[in-house]
Amino acid sequence: MPELLTLDQAERLDIDQVHDLYGKYVSRSQVSLIGTFGFGRDLVDSAQGAWIRLRDGRRILDFTGGVGVLNHGHNHPRILGARDRFREARRMEVHKNYLSPYVAALSHNLAALLPGDLNISYFPNSGGEAVEGALKLAYKYHEGRRGTVLHTDIAFHGKLLGAGSITASPEIHFAYPRLPGTDAFAYGDLESFRLALERHTDGRGRSDVYAVVLEPFSASSLRACSADFLYEVRRLCTERDIVLVFDEVYTGWGKTGELFHFMHHPGLVPDVVTTSKSFGGGKSSISGYIAREPVFRKAYDNLRDATLHSTTYYGFGEETATALEAVSVAVEEDFPGRARKLGEILGTGLADLAARHPNMVAGTAGQGALHGLYLRQGPRLPAAVREMIPGQLAKDPQAFAKLLTGAVIAALYRDHGILTFFGSNRSIALIVSPPLVAGEEEARIFLDALDTVLGQGAPRLLADFVKEKATAGRGPR
Repeated sequence: MPELLTLDQAERLDIDQVHDLYGKYVSRSQVSLIGTFGFGRDLVDSAQGAWIRLRDGRRILDFTGGVGVLNHGHNHPRILGARDRFREARRMEVHKNYLSPYVAALSHNLAALLPGDLNISYFPNSGGEAVEGALKLAYKYHEGRRGTVLHTDIAFHGKLLGAGSITASPEIHFAYPRLPGTDAFAYGDLESFRLALERHTDGRGRSDVYAVVLEPFSASSLRACSADFLYEVRRLCTERDIVLVFDEVYTGWGKTGELFHFMHHPGLVPDVVTTSKSFGGGKSSISGYIAREPVFRKAYDNLRDATLHSTTYYGFGEETATALEAVSVAVEEDFPGRARKLGEILGTGLADLAARHPNMVAGTAGQGALHGLYLRQGPRLPAAVREMIPGQLAKDPQAFAKLLTGAVIAALYRDHGILTFFGSNRSIALIVSPPLVAGEEEARIFLDALDTVLGQGAPRLLADFVKEKATAGRGPR
């Protein structure tokens, strides 16, 4: 028999062993990329709320919010309690042959919280799956008679072949096969949207567009569509019987100051909304799309088509039980209100830092607990620096922005014990996305640390980062 590593052995692996196993069985490049930063050479012992404890005892303030997953923070006690309760009672992972009380209750709660007749839910496992499910629903709604889906020019909807086909981010730089009939319009630009609609309208006024998919707030670009734009898109889609899909995979569950971002705008109701990330409370791999009743009923609600769209792990018991509790926590602990309070502190604080460090900061953007800071572009990278960074990055036109932002991220982690990340859409921003269980104290710790780091200036930050990269190349500590 082959020698298999046990759970106990896995938990005792040191960082050298983890790097070695990743290099052999996962991805050498992933080790190289993450190893550029100090956190690529550390292992985590435990995590609670907004804080991570490393094996060496250091505490790290997690200001990534799990890239949208951790609105509830790490290991929220109510989330852990729900999962413990499920396991201790030996509940069955109801699926396929038995109807699930958890799916029923979760679907009810989403219908109660969302506006209009957004009443019908389906629960796959990832945000990309939810987007693809929404696309299939829209296509089936039109019985395949229409062939075009519109998306924005900065869209990020996932990396599956379907979701990737309507993603317009440089993060997907390889030309995978695409869904036929995709077309883009400028984000938030009503004239561009109207032109896109007209490109796919025949001489008799018949539209070929079956779906419009957009993010009311683009988390990867920190841009929001205006109320006027969203209301008019809704009107035009209704007029032409186009299924309007709002992607709120990142922004759902309070992140920008409302339960879902589109709910900032009274009376605005999409035909489908997608959700994931914090929907599972930081523990459950679950996503969902919630559809208006007429759209779903026409597409799937008949005996022949009832199982036309399905997945193996649809609505598994522990996942939906966890999401039930996660939704209750988001509502009862007023996550939207928490996001608004964090937004006031972060918005003001980042604007102050931009004024204090004009040579470093080009601008800020964001809403609620999702903000970003843009650093000033510099000159072409010196040859000595290009030689010390990965080849693909050295050729990247955004190399300086990525390198400088990476240097700030590295300094925040190395010198202040704060974990952050950068967005990689059209513009490179240091993303400020704390979990919604963080408070004013954590926000002040972050802003004070960022002030100190920015005060070092670009030359020193870049020199320290390149030096750290060179040290990392000699192996983990």
